[in-house]
Parts: sequence; structure tokens; C-alpha cells
Amino acid sequence: MPAERPRQGVLRQAWRIAWKDLKVELRSREIVYTMAFFGAVIVVVYSFAFPSSSALVRLGAPGLLWVSTMFAGTIGLGRAFDRERENDTLRALMLTPVPRLAIFLGKGIAITFLVGAVALVVTPLMALLMDVPFFDHPGELALALLLGAVGFSAIGTVFAATLLKVRSRDVLLPVIIYPILIPLFAFGTEATAALLKVPADLDNAWYWIGLLGAYDAAFLVLSMWIFESLVIE
Repeated sequence: MPAERPRQGVLRQAWRIAWKDLKVELRSREIVYTMAFFGAVIVVVYSFAFPSSSALVRLGAPGLLWVSTMFAGTIGLGRAFDRERENDTLRALMLTPVPRLAIFLGKGIAITFLVGAVALVVTPLMALLMDVPFFDHPGELALALLLGAVGFSAIGTVFAATLLKVRSRDVLLPVIIYPILIPLFAFGTEATAALLKVPADLDNAWYWIGLLGAYDAAFLVLSMWIFESLVIE
């Protein structure tokens, strides 16, 4: 029981930080609208540029889905700590009696929600415009996208905080995180491709989903371990 209480306290504090960011975003809707619009534009361009052959669409759609979702997610990632930077409140946030782990988790949860919102826009739009049967296996696809959003948020939150005071952070952030995210993109694309096969290769899809989970677990542990040391002055 005593060991569970601190853990519950950290999770409760992390949710409060995430809810604070999400509540501000629900009022302004600046980031989520920008992310959703950017993702939708990418899908529309793909729908005109990609061949109409159903076989080619099934081959290319998995990569297009992940690229559209994660590239749009970078916009939200770049703005994750902007309110703290603009109001110079990051130091105050660090000085509050809240574990640094809760700050990391709170920011990561908020970004995960934003990336998930983009996926909810991009996936149906791509299914409609490109006639891709994404919803034949919605549960597996949703799980893959969720794991992708978690991994993206875990890695992105650390580097977004690290580059907070760097002037060219909007340029440096994608340059730094995308090479690290290549395995995540590859696993997610392979899982989605297995779901789009005729018939769907569910065993293969679950194999790649499992690798996504392992990737998330490894980088969540690493990110929680290094976050505090990276954001100290």
C-alpha cells in the first residue's frame, strides 16, 4: 500500500498537468486545428498524386497514413512547451512540489491526445478519398496508432523540453527526433500493411504491434530516466 500511494500521486499530478494543457487547447483550439488541417492537406495531395490502382493504394497507404499523422503531430510537439517559454513559467513549473516525472508524463499524455485527434481526422479522410479499407480491422489499427502516438510523444517530449530555449528549435526538433523514430514508423507501417492484405495477415500484424509495444516500453523507460537531467538548466 505505501508503495502504491506515491505512484498514484505521480499519475494524478501527471493527469492534472495534461488536463491543464488540454483545457487550454480546448479553449483556443490553435494547435489541434493546425495539426488536423495540415494532416488533411497532406492526405488531399496524396489522393491526387497517387495512382488510382487499388493494389498500389494498398501498398502505399500504410506509409502515407503514418507519415501524415506523425508529421502533423510534429506541429503539436513543437508547441508543447511554448506556453511555458512565452510566459517564462517553466522554472516555476520545475519549482513546484511535483516530481519531474509527473511533468514529463503530463506533457506526454497531452501530446498523445493531440496526435490521436489527428489520427481520427486523417484515417477516415484517407479511407474516403483513397478508398482504403482501414476499418476492416479497426481494433488492431487503433491499437497500432495509439502505440505510435505514445512512442512519438515519449521521445518528442524529452527533446521538446531540451530545445526549449534554442532559437532554431522548430528546425532542430524534427532533425533530431525523426532518425530515432524510424523504427516506430517502420513497425507501424508494417503492421498497417499486414492489416490491408487480402486476406489480412493478423498474425504478422500482431507481431509488428508487439514490436511497437516493445519500442514504446524501452523509450518510455529511457525518457523517464533522462528527462530530469536534460531539463536542468
